[in-house]
Amino acid sequence: MNSLSGSTHSVEEKIIKFLEETEEDFLSLWKESIILREDDIFKDRVSGNGHQMYLLVKKSLKSSIKDEEIKELAYKVAKERVLSKSNIGEFVYNVNVGRSTVIKYIIKSGISINDLQPIIDQINDHFDRYCYHAVTRYTELKDIEIKEKMVFVNQSHKDRLSLLGQMSSSFVHEFRNPLTSVMGFVKLLKNENPALKYMDTIEHELDQLKFRITQFLHASKLEVADKNKEEILVKKLFDEITAFLYPSIVDGDVKLSMTIDPTCTIVAVKDEIKQVLVNIILNSIDALKHNNSIDRKLCIKSEVRQESILFNITNNGPEIPEETKEAIFEPFYTTKSLGTGIGLYVCKSLIEKHNGTIYCESYKNKTSFIITLPINEKKPTVD
Repeated sequence: MNSLSGSTHSVEEKIIKFLEETEEDFLSLWKESIILREDDIFKDRVSGNGHQMYLLVKKSLKSSIKDEEIKELAYKVAKERVLSKSNIGEFVYNVNVGRSTVIKYIIKSGISINDLQPIIDQINDHFDRYCYHAVTRYTELKDIEIKEKMVFVNQSHKDRLSLLGQMSSSFVHEFRNPLTSVMGFVKLLKNENPALKYMDTIEHELDQLKFRITQFLHASKLEVADKNKEEILVKKLFDEITAFLYPSIVDGDVKLSMTIDPTCTIVAVKDEIKQVLVNIILNSIDALKHNNSIDRKLCIKSEVRQESILFNITNNGPEIPEETKEAIFEPFYTTKSLGTGIGLYVCKSLIEKHNGTIYCESYKNKTSFIITLPINEKKPTVD
């Protein structure tokens, strides 16, 4: 902005002279009033930056200053604020302290307020532009910093998942074959000796072990092949799952209720969708064990919404904290002492591979996992 012309030149000259005479007092008062942390690595430069802005204000009273001059100082300070990990609010506060202090000083110059008003407007304009450029640059640098951190975090996750994949391959190879043999011999024993005690329990525990092994396998190889997809009757799928988990439901003293559309179908990889639902239900049962009341409820509902089907799995266990609800779907995040932190991550990945969504809602005594999947328009005949 150009300096004032004509009769106002003498006003500007008086203000400049006054500011030069009170410069040390101004900077001392400003420094006493600002927020400056002891651990700020650039605290020794703050006074110099304030002085530079002070000089720019004086220069603007003599002649116009280019926006690039303001921007250059603003960018320099923004970079220092980012590197010092300071709060941008502190910077804005300090700038406004400088603004108000300058204006207070020129008001004391003895010049009438009518003559000062255009000068005050001009000073406010310079401070506004300075603050705008600094905050904008600060935000840009912070975004770059966050993106760089996310690249590192994502690469770290990829590295860990790669390692997990190698471990899973070895794990599955070493354990799946003997496990399959053991499960086969248990079935033979059960057929030949139907009255033999504990066989159902042994068979169930082996099925659970097989499920956990498969979970590790999916954590490293999350692919959905169209050729493996099939039309699945949702009611039948949940009947299979609850039969599989019946011992866990009884052991947890859980009251299960289901409201499932008997005609609804989806097209999906059955084993993978089954794994997701089993994992969510098992997690719900685990959560209910922390509910000391005798009324432990697990409610499963399905609801058709246009081209999608919505599954709602709700328990009345403890509330999941707000800051935890998103993190639970991240790999290796767990609140369990012996948890792996891959269960919900695998669930989310498999659901998204099926073009669906999964999220969590949690309140006092009510936690829900909501899953949506594309629905198949064709409905099979129900026997």
